Amino acid sequence: MNRRSILSISAVTALGLAVLPSSAVAQQKSLKEQLVGTWNLISTQTADPSGNKRFPYGTSPRGILILDANGRYAAVQGRPDRPMLKSALRLQVSKEDLGAAALDFAAQFGTWSVNEADKALIRRLDGVLIPNFEGTEAKANISLTGDDLRLTGEVSSVTGDRIDAVYRRIK
Repeated sequence: MNRRSILSISAVTALGLAVLPSSAVAQQKSLKEQLVGTWNLISTQTADPSGNKRFPYGTSPRGILILDANGRYAAVQGRPDRPMLKSALRLQVSKEDLGAAALDFAAQFGTWSVNEADKALIRRLDGVLIPNFEGTEAKANISLTGDDLRLTGEVSSVTGDRIDAVYRRIK
């Protein structure tokens, strides 16, 4: 084989390898792999079984959802306009004032998984600000478009309310 033939074969091979990552070699990540990360809360609303809608944390809530690769999660959300307490020390605030502040705030942690076939996020609530939810599971339908994550149709096992939330990936 002459030198020109070897160079031609090398060029064709290199070109073929350059094209492969965009097709055969590059595989689509699983839905779970796509969800791993930190998400900023954009909006959340609830609807009771009668269909009455409300925004429990206002129309511009603050919050974060963290989904780690090991199947653990943490979520915190609240109203941005909550009134300040008389003291920053929890034990120096009345139970009434602390309770009022907690009404506009939610926090939870636990484990998570994805049902790839149903495109559903399943969270097992291990610790929750409202203890009645501990030990329950929450299931929400997933819609993922770019860096926007929409969780819809989650129904509270305690209240029966449907919860819809929108998050944006934090980069």
